[in-house]
Amino acid sequence: MFHFRQYFFKKNAKTTAMLRSYLCKYSHNTIQESKMLFIATEDRYNGLTIEDTEKSTEIEFNAKLDYSINKWKSEGRKCLWFKINIKNSVYVPLLAQKGFNFHHARDDFVMMYKWLPDDSEPNLPPACHTNLGVGALVFNRKNQMLAISEKHYEYPHWKLPGGYVEKGEDIVDAAIREVKEETGVDVSFLSLITLRHSHNMMYGNSDIYLLLMMNAISDEITLSQREVKDCKWMDIKEYTTHPHVHEFNRLIVRKALDYKTRNIKLDIQKRTVKWSQFVREMNILSLEDYNYH
Repeated sequence: MFHFRQYFFKKNAKTTAMLRSYLCKYSHNTIQESKMLFIATEDRYNGLTIEDTEKSTEIEFNAKLDYSINKWKSEGRKCLWFKINIKNSVYVPLLAQKGFNFHHARDDFVMMYKWLPDDSEPNLPPACHTNLGVGALVFNRKNQMLAISEKHYEYPHWKLPGGYVEKGEDIVDAAIREVKEETGVDVSFLSLITLRHSHNMMYGNSDIYLLLMMNAISDEITLSQREVKDCKWMDIKEYTTHPHVHEFNRLIVRKALDYKTRNIKLDIQKRTVKWSQFVREMNILSLEDYNYH
């Protein structure tokens, strides 16, 4: 058994007294073991995840961390993950001093990790490195298309409404939401047109941008005062020949018109897939006739 008293009293003299005070709270080995170890959840890769919610002093936290790391390392554990809520951010520098690195973060937490084996390099999934966005080519009953000019551009332009897909949001739902937020127009999905994949974009991430063809359900424009400088319905020829339209957007329109002519659509269909004990809902791409419902 890993004995924490033997380990801790090898520390330098300056902290020994404080460690003794902390450790003497517990009198039995089984109690000592449970109190000195962080509560952790095991994963299938022989790693552990700690979500610490118990408030403690710096001395107590470091003592508990030292003991946990050494015990789990002696057991042959692979990776320790520590999820730190923003309310407990005081623990971040303490973890960093013990060799923990940043892996990923969300609005209210940061996930840090420490690879324990000395004879191998970390073999971990990468943190999120790709943004996902959608753009919408919206046609109305007059065969006009919806064009916008955003406020935060340094040059004149006419582009398509769109934006980033939110966490847990389906691609089609994201396009419908973005068009509504930016222009006030209600739309329904017709077809995927194409996508572009580029690198070194926002936050240094890669970027996937999906272009969807949409049908306008309403015509009235109510532009977003926060994001949009101008918005209007434009004839297709006017848009594709306009000097302030990017060549990629011209390509998108040509592709969409070609799909209509050839009576094809790239449909996005939701399916429920089951395997083993898992059930997943996923969106799949399917080639269909343009008039397919």
